[in-house]
Amino acid sequence: MQPSLFSAQQWTVSRLTAYIRNLIETDAVLQDVTVTGEISNLSRPASGHVYFTLKDANSSLKCVMWKTGAARLRMVLQDGLAVEVHGRLGIYEVSGQYQLYVDQIKPVGEGALYQEFMRLKAMLEAEGLFDPDRKRPIPSLPKHIGIVTSATGAALRDMLNTLRRRLPLAEVILAPSPVQGTEAPPALVNSLEALNRLHPDVILIARGGGSIEDLWAFNDERVVRAVAASRAPVISGVGHETDFTLCDFAADLRAPTPTAAAELATQTTLDDLRDDLSAQEARLVSLTLGLLDDQQVWISSLAARLRYVSPERQIQSAAQRVDDLSRRALSALTHRIQLQASRVEGMSSRLQALNPASILSRGYAIVTRQADGRVVGRVADAQGTLKVRVSDGEFEASVHPQS
Repeated sequence: MQPSLFSAQQWTVSRLTAYIRNLIETDAVLQDVTVTGEISNLSRPASGHVYFTLKDANSSLKCVMWKTGAARLRMVLQDGLAVEVHGRLGIYEVSGQYQLYVDQIKPVGEGALYQEFMRLKAMLEAEGLFDPDRKRPIPSLPKHIGIVTSATGAALRDMLNTLRRRLPLAEVILAPSPVQGTEAPPALVNSLEALNRLHPDVILIARGGGSIEDLWAFNDERVVRAVAASRAPVISGVGHETDFTLCDFAADLRAPTPTAAAELATQTTLDDLRDDLSAQEARLVSLTLGLLDDQQVWISSLAARLRYVSPERQIQSAAQRVDDLSRRALSALTHRIQLQASRVEGMSSRLQALNPASILSRGYAIVTRQADGRVVGRVADAQGTLKVRVSDGEFEASVHPQS
């Protein structure tokens, strides 16, 4: 027996497992699969990952869901639950087994509901029910707030507590309605119509979270059309933050939760009103004080102008002018008198200097002829009896010719 020159390729277990893994993980079909089956051997270790087996009547498939995906699950997993899972196939090289790495898990039948959701969404969107131009603003300070929800649900308690805390002045009108089941859609429509007849400022339509089946009433075409036709603005707060319904698209504003819907309906809170009132009060006081100051200045100005044109002011001004003129006249008169007195004194001095009596007092005499009273001014005039006048009287003198 001769050995074959073309013997089969030799593999190690690791190389063969890696080769098979590469074949599976490069196959586009196997990297995007949706599988239905029943959960068994469910395990949740402390790591947070989820391990289970998906089986049907004839086969089983190992499945793994990592911690990040498991944290987003909105349903409770348990053995025996029929589910629809999505993920990719891979090889766990340690044990050499293939398994499904799961990123989504839904109850069986949810896929059909999702398809119906997308069909209705496309149809209503084409009609313009979700057009952003149709959205109306939410009033910042509503006086009347309508609520459509279950009268016994936790969502109602949460909304009432929020409204009571943020804006207790607002009147709340409840139009109770079932929020899931076959009777919910017509009841929701009737509640919306009843509220609109009361003319509220805004309407909240809400319920707590749940599966797509639980929330399906808010995807009902009748309810969506009633939300779009509401005369009052509508805030939709259905489910949790990750839940979306067609009512969210038709409403004027979408809130992630019922509590958030109540917060969005009360954009202006009681504290805001108090702060605004305080600010307005301070502004009013400031304006009033400023106005009083302006009026005081104006009144003072008028009083000054009145004092300036008043008869008393004119009389005082005239009296002052009289006093001024009097002082000026007296000063002028005094000056003139002094001037005249100086002139008189000067003239008196001159007269005194020319007074013959003054001349006589200095030893001079006035000699006149007794016969004709002529003043003897020359020796030739001295004839006969003469009269000699001196400072203290007169005496006679005779002229004798010199021999």
